Amino acid sequence: MKGITDIPGIQVGHATDLEGRTGVTVVLCEKGAVAGFDIGGSATGSSELDVMNPLHITSSIHAVTMAGGSAFGLEAACGVRRFLEQHGVGFPYGGSRIPIVPGMILFDLGFAKPGVRPTREMGETAAAAATDEAVVEGCVGAGTGATVGKLFGLARAMKGGIGSYTVPCGKAKVSAIVAVNAFGDVRDPASGKLLAGCRKSEKSRDLLDTEKALLAGARRENAVAPANTTLCVVATDAKLSKVGATRLAKRGQAGVLRALSPGHATVDGDVVIAMSCGEIVEDTDALGVAAAEAVGQSIVRAVKAARTMSGVPGLAR
Repeated sequence: MKGITDIPGIQVGHATDLEGRTGVTVVLCEKGAVAGFDIGGSATGSSELDVMNPLHITSSIHAVTMAGGSAFGLEAACGVRRFLEQHGVGFPYGGSRIPIVPGMILFDLGFAKPGVRPTREMGETAAAAATDEAVVEGCVGAGTGATVGKLFGLARAMKGGIGSYTVPCGKAKVSAIVAVNAFGDVRDPASGKLLAGCRKSEKSRDLLDTEKALLAGARRENAVAPANTTLCVVATDAKLSKVGATRLAKRGQAGVLRALSPGHATVDGDVVIAMSCGEIVEDTDALGVAAAEAVGQSIVRAVKAARTMSGVPGLAR
């Protein structure tokens, strides 16, 4: 299993600034993908999402950009557009091409080096690095500055990152790639066990259990109010309309809720973009089940692959 690059036509590239502790991840489908989206939580940062609305005339997209940097990171999508135009990708107009590149961002400013944000050039670098080889996971690309379990701030948080997972579905496949930067903890959907999240103290690796703490009256620190959001791209080689892709994105959010504890918090954005890149006819409900599983397992893989950075502990050794 290679992750989301198991889907024919999908390529993934990362641009990682380890010193600045931020980055960009790009998912390319140069031939175009029918797409839909869904937003959970209340703290989303994005650009060009509306092109995926079933009422919008745009028929397909050519890439999705995920970046750190909060609103500043939206600049990275400009670099991806420039790269794709220069390589003849996009809708033809006159003598040029117009690539459609939705962008979405997560808030890593509290973890990243002050003043360092993803740039247009990083977007170009990520697009140029895109490949159909196995997805590199952990503290790379948009997951470089990602963290989880921030009820009491970064001092008791753990590292998040990039994860990707594929689920067979009849004759088709459904796969996901995620950048996990959640307010809540990460829970294994299969066992219910907490894997990573808010720790009981700064010196402990024992997990507090954010949901139980909230029920007991704990309240988040104001300083971490906007510092979250998990970004997801789901891709399939099944044939879907824009309505079908939108429904697939909504079903992908079920995977977010299975693996994040809690998911869709007020201070999370939790965006899922779904891309249909094939011609296989498959049951839409089955595809939805696969999307939820792919997203949930991708979240688990992200924290398992994340290593300790800047004093924030990770599960990877």
